[in-house]
Amino acid sequence: MKLKIVIVGLSITSSWGNGHATTYRALAKALSNRGHSVSFLERDVAWYREHRDLANADYCRIHLYGSLPELARCHAQSIRDADLVILGSYVPDGVAIGEWLTAGATGVTAFYDIDTPVTLAGLETNKVSYVSPGLIPRFDLYLSFSGGPALGIVQDLYGSPLSRALYCSADVVHRSSVAASKWSLGYLGTYSEDRQPTLEKLLLAPARVLRDHSFIVAGPKYPDSLEWPANVTYIPHLPPNEHASFYGSQRYALNVTRSDMKALGFSPSVRLFEAAACGIPVISDDWPGMETVFTPGKEILIAEESRDVMQILTDMPEDRRLGIAAAARARFLKEHTPDHRARQLEAYYQEALARRRAPKSTSQAVQLEEVK
Repeated sequence: MKLKIVIVGLSITSSWGNGHATTYRALAKALSNRGHSVSFLERDVAWYREHRDLANADYCRIHLYGSLPELARCHAQSIRDADLVILGSYVPDGVAIGEWLTAGATGVTAFYDIDTPVTLAGLETNKVSYVSPGLIPRFDLYLSFSGGPALGIVQDLYGSPLSRALYCSADVVHRSSVAASKWSLGYLGTYSEDRQPTLEKLLLAPARVLRDHSFIVAGPKYPDSLEWPANVTYIPHLPPNEHASFYGSQRYALNVTRSDMKALGFSPSVRLFEAAACGIPVISDDWPGMETVFTPGKEILIAEESRDVMQILTDMPEDRRLGIAAAARARFLKEHTPDHRARQLEAYYQEALARRRAPKSTSQAVQLEEVK
């Protein structure tokens, strides 16, 4: 099975201030490795144009478009010819694009929600601009960043014919030197107002107490007014090709979850998978469904308060630290690599295609006749 796949996504060319690019790059590369043809269509906006860290890729064709008319004029044929067309969350004018591609595509159509908890919360208050309740049932497949109850909500409440979890992933990388740790604890993530209190509690507060330890935070959009402790190094942006060395220079990596994702659960961050792939033990806040991704205490460490982090950093035996890192990496390689995600997408495609081709039941035919 060799598929022609077209993805209309937020960005694959710039990882600045978003986690979409890392997810799309890993997935597109894995799909290409499996023999599929992948094209990525991205709106050429100033923010990502000014912070572009991937102009071209050998694993997919990247096309930038400046407007909806240009998208329709230049790419209508590729949409019609594709076996699978995927629209991602947060795409500018996403509703209009979704209506256009579901009307024009002849293959399977899918919505890939890399922000499912945020989307569901926004749909309740009519504050989502990239998808609408009326658009969701028009897609053959709803690919969700979140598993667990989110899948039932999308199907039962919003009428998706098929909702399946497609977690993010990370390119498999290897830590070069276990002994090269420079930082006791590091965090990689864009500033978020709802995430900041937890970052304060689990990294900045411990840093103020553990003066003989060094910490690092990397990510854009942190306010200039934020006062970093003297033993915390701040990097405004870290491109993906430097993530492996970033994780490899720390003893532990911190994961902090946004409030909507923590409340809904079953929403693992790409940073969890990146750190695990690098063989770095992760300290994370807790959320429902964590155990379905990594086993707490064995493959990941859970911290709710500052004292939990400080105890880990000061008292954790080295053999246990290395054991947790090894177990997390083994779990990643067994279940969470980009190749796993590509295989899942293939299976979901086949499932959606079979549903489209299946003859309508007698009850469905009666319902359609009544509608007429």
